[in-house]
Amino acid sequence: MTGPADFLLRVERLRTEFTLRDGRHVAAVDDVSFSIGRGETLGLVGESGSGKSVTALSIIRLVPPPGRIVSGRIELEGRSVLDIDERDMPQIRGRRIGFIFQEPTAALNPVYTIGYQIEETLVVHGLARGAAARRRAIELLDAARIPDPQRRAKEYPHQLSGGLRQRAMIALAIAAEPALLIADEPTTALDVTVQAEILDLLREMRRQLHLSLLLITHDFGVIAEMADRVAVMYAGRIIEQAPVGQIFQSPAHPYTRGLLACMPRLEGTTLPERETNGARSAANRRRLSAIAGTVPALGDLPRGCAFAPRCPERFDPCDLAPPPEVLAAPNQTTRCYLHGGIPEGAR
Repeated sequence: MTGPADFLLRVERLRTEFTLRDGRHVAAVDDVSFSIGRGETLGLVGESGSGKSVTALSIIRLVPPPGRIVSGRIELEGRSVLDIDERDMPQIRGRRIGFIFQEPTAALNPVYTIGYQIEETLVVHGLARGAAARRRAIELLDAARIPDPQRRAKEYPHQLSGGLRQRAMIALAIAAEPALLIADEPTTALDVTVQAEILDLLREMRRQLHLSLLLITHDFGVIAEMADRVAVMYAGRIIEQAPVGQIFQSPAHPYTRGLLACMPRLEGTTLPERETNGARSAANRRRLSAIAGTVPALGDLPRGCAFAPRCPERFDPCDLAPPPEVLAAPNQTTRCYLHGGIPEGAR
């Protein structure tokens, strides 16, 4: 059984708000709690606009204005991240938490070479400087499977392909040997072959460097290949958490079932196989389902369950109040009135 000392990261009741133009404060992340064990991969999955990236940015305290963390607790290795002075945050960002941004073109500085950006990271964290930093930068590019790393180290981000830029981003993220790696949609806009190579690289980095991984994605196929546990997010809240096999075999929330129904798979299969090369079959022998509607906008959430307007299993209590977190099965929690927690007045 996992005890508190085994958790690398603990997020408890996190709430991050944004101020709208009309002055209202609305929550992009609302009452979010999860933990990541040492050496574990947690998959955070949901549609665009569900709050996944804001959750990740909250962990490293880089929520852009007009957003701000208003309550909750974030602990990394037993230390409260929210209590650290901003001047000391470089001890966390990069050093203890590496971040792979969704779009490497925007994250990498266009006026500096790839090698220089890695060298600068090493210098800032006091790990190497001068010739030693240059050698280490080339070693990191080589570890990220970038061909001819000595030449590539002298190139600028725009001179690299999308796949090579993402590998350079991974090299930069692991340069300071962090304990936790946050990967925000690391395979977005890459073709299928390159996606498989990037996922395989992340698996190798996790194994070799003993990393914990927070993997953010909208793709349940990626979750099936990579994650140990899954947290499903919708409209700023985590609405289901469970081990990956349990999510695929017995999803508790109608939204999770809807996401799984949208995923291509071979006829008669359930959990996609984790192939050694990371590739997934594109074959699809059945018609895919779709979830009606869209994720509600900030400030436009319904009074009750945020998913209720799109839910095929909606019933009376769903419109009264947001469902509390309940235990749907051993090791599986959900926020859904189908599994209990119905308000007293609705019984």
